[in-house]
Amino acid sequence: MSQDDGSLEAQFVVRRPSHTTTVDLVATPGEVIGLIGPNGAGKSTTLRALAGLVAVDEGVIRVGGVTWSSPDVHLPPHERSVGVVFQDHLLFPHLTAVDNVAFGPRSAGVPRKEARTRGLSWLERLAIADLADRHPRELSGGQAQRVAIARALASEPRMLLLDEPTASLDASGAMALRSQLREHLRTFDGVSIVVTHTALDAMVMTDRLVVLDEGAIVQMGTPSEVAARPRTDHVAALVGLNLVRGDASEGTIALDDATSLVAAEPLSGPAFAAFSPASVSLYAEQPSGSPRNVWLGTVTFVSPHGDAVRVQVEGPVPLLADITPAALATLDLRPGSPIWTSVKATEVTIYPA
Repeated sequence: MSQDDGSLEAQFVVRRPSHTTTVDLVATPGEVIGLIGPNGAGKSTTLRALAGLVAVDEGVIRVGGVTWSSPDVHLPPHERSVGVVFQDHLLFPHLTAVDNVAFGPRSAGVPRKEARTRGLSWLERLAIADLADRHPRELSGGQAQRVAIARALASEPRMLLLDEPTASLDASGAMALRSQLREHLRTFDGVSIVVTHTALDAMVMTDRLVVLDEGAIVQMGTPSEVAARPRTDHVAALVGLNLVRGDASEGTIALDDATSLVAAEPLSGPAFAAFSPASVSLYAEQPSGSPRNVWLGTVTFVSPHGDAVRVQVEGPVPLLADITPAALATLDLRPGSPIWTSVKATEVTIYPA
C-alpha cells in the first residue's frame, strides 16, 4: 500500500467510562465502507475519532501516510482533509445554500467567485440548484441533507464521513438521494465511511460492511457476504433473517428446552444457523409427518409487511414468520395465541461461528 495514495489505516482504541471502542480497519481510495451495528456498538465513537472530535487512547489513524491521531498526535478537525455530514446537518443558518457549500473552498483560500461557482456546481449535481439562494430555515429536511452533502464534497476531502445520510427523508426522498449519493461516491477519490441503520443504505451504497457490536468489529465483508451469513442479531434483523447460535453436531444445534434445530449440512462445532421468515410455516395444530424442525410457540406480535403479514413468535427458537393475509385469517392469530412453527432443514443455512 502506497503511503501517499490516500489510504486509510485505522487501528485504534477509544476508552470511555461506559464502554471501549476498538477498531482495526484499512480502506483504499474510492472504497465506500458501511458501519453498522446496534445503538451503543461504537459507530458514533468511530466516526468522531476519524473526524478528530475525540482523541484515541491507543493506536493510530493515518491517511495517505500522514498521522492524524495517536496517543502523541491529535490533528484538530480543521487540519484534517475530512468532510463530515451529521444527521442534524449543522448548516450555517445565516448563509444561503450556495454559500454554505462554498464555505469549505473559501476557508481553503479559494476566491469568493470561484468558491460560489464550485458550490453551485455541487448543488446542480445533487439536483437542488434552484435552492441556491435559500437559507436553511427555508429548506426541508431532505433539501438540507443534500446541501450538507454538497458542502462536504465541495471541500474535496480525502475522507468523507456520512452519519445516517437518508435518516431524515421519506421513502421516495431516501430512494432518490441514495441513488444520487451512490453515483457521487463511485467517483469520489477518497475513502467514504457511511454509518447507517438502514438495510437499503447498507446494501446499495457500500462496497464493504464493517459490523460493530459492544465496541468491537465482529464481522466484515461485502454486503452480500454479510447479508448471507450474519453473525449478530442486529445484522440478521437488518437483512430480515432469523438467527440461531449454538453448538452443532452433524448439522444439529441443541436448544435449551431439549429440542433442536436441524440443517441439511452436517456441520459440527460452534455455529450460526439462519433462515428466512418466508421459509417458516405456521400451524394451529402440531403438523403430522416427520418434519425435522417443529416447535410450539406463542404469538407476540402481528403486523403488515409488504404484501405479507409478519408474525413474531416466542418459543424455543424466537423467530419471525411471513404468511399471507388469508393464512392469518384462517389461523386467527393474535398476541398470546399458541402456534406451531416449522422450517425445513433444507431452508436453514448453517455456518461456523
